[in-house]
Amino acid sequence: MGMTITEKILAQGAGLAEVKPGQLIEVQIEMALGNDITAPLSIDIVRSAGVKSVFDREKIALVPDHFVPNKDIKAATQVKILRDFAKEFGIVNYFELGEMGIEHALLPEKGMVLPGDIVIGADSHTCTYGALGAFATGVGSTDLAAAMITGKVWLKVPESIKFIFHGKRPPFVYGKDLILYTIGQIGVDGALYRAMEFTGEAIDNLPMADRFTMANMAIEAGGKNGIIAPDKATEAYVRGRSQRKHRFYASDKDATYVETIEYDVSKIEPQVAFPHLPSNTRGISGVGDVPIDQAVIGSCTNGRLEDLEVAAHVLRGRKVASHVRLIVIPATPWIYRQAMHQGLFDIFLEAGGIISPPTCGPCLGGHMGILAKGERAIATTNRNFVGRMGHPESEVYLANPAVTAASAVLGRIGGPEELGVMSKD
Repeated sequence: MGMTITEKILAQGAGLAEVKPGQLIEVQIEMALGNDITAPLSIDIVRSAGVKSVFDREKIALVPDHFVPNKDIKAATQVKILRDFAKEFGIVNYFELGEMGIEHALLPEKGMVLPGDIVIGADSHTCTYGALGAFATGVGSTDLAAAMITGKVWLKVPESIKFIFHGKRPPFVYGKDLILYTIGQIGVDGALYRAMEFTGEAIDNLPMADRFTMANMAIEAGGKNGIIAPDKATEAYVRGRSQRKHRFYASDKDATYVETIEYDVSKIEPQVAFPHLPSNTRGISGVGDVPIDQAVIGSCTNGRLEDLEVAAHVLRGRKVASHVRLIVIPATPWIYRQAMHQGLFDIFLEAGGIISPPTCGPCLGGHMGILAKGERAIATTNRNFVGRMGHPESEVYLANPAVTAASAVLGRIGGPEELGVMSKD
């Protein structure tokens, strides 16, 4: 019997010829990741274990990105724990401020995750790296601590669901819309502890930035991981970013899936997730009149250069509504610099927006854009739970960068076509 791409990667990591769903295995990891919220707990465990070294100084990444630049004394203390540990244990991949980006955009950009890798991170959106054809999943801080010591982690092999996306995307429909539509169809637990394998013509034609977005939000459907088989686009992305060898895996034709779900993307319009679940989705034509107070363009989901380019295309020559706060957050220093050199910052600033340094910031209610009671935000982020971006009586609506930018101008949730903007796709 054949294996899925997820099963093949896990079998290789476990040193086995094959694995089956439900099987408990111990796998060797290629990268262990922690941030300023989760890593301090792991570091305490490592220190209490009395070990004097980690399994590999180059295969651990510590990225303080959630509450940075340090928003208060507690945040500063958390970051100092990471900084001191990295120095003491010789952790090579420690990134702060000028080098720091949002972790799930930074690691692929630096070539630290490659096709065929097994990656764990003490952050639920570690599944982002599945866009490269890697097995990547979030774990708890205890598992991260064990992995930093041993280089291994115990996993249960997940069942796989194959999602086949047929057809050509309509204008202003991106990876964000495909994954929001999917979550809206199957629910926030529709892929619980399962591998979400994305395939089909529409995925083949999807740029890498959009693939990262889709894999990133697999966790919002309860997925253990999201994954896309690597191809020429993947090869073009990783080429020159790393000298480390990588391996392309693909699912066998006779691989077993617990379910196969097919969509015609030509019938999908830009999606908006209403409060308070990513599954509470509506097409843009069915949104109605929803005034907003804030628009956020950024996060590990949609803070890449391509996302900023889309937003700038919509905002060029336009002004943000007088009562709306527009916050733009490039995900990494490289993206920040590229956006600046391309003149995107001028467009954002002339429109009345503000530009933040790379940070998770408002996505998790950290800082740089907290909502007050009764306020509404539309955001390119990944979650819209109660109180996610501030006050428990505020509301967050999720959308792609084009819809978010257009909404900032309209002062209510709406699409770029309302402004007469033509898609560049």
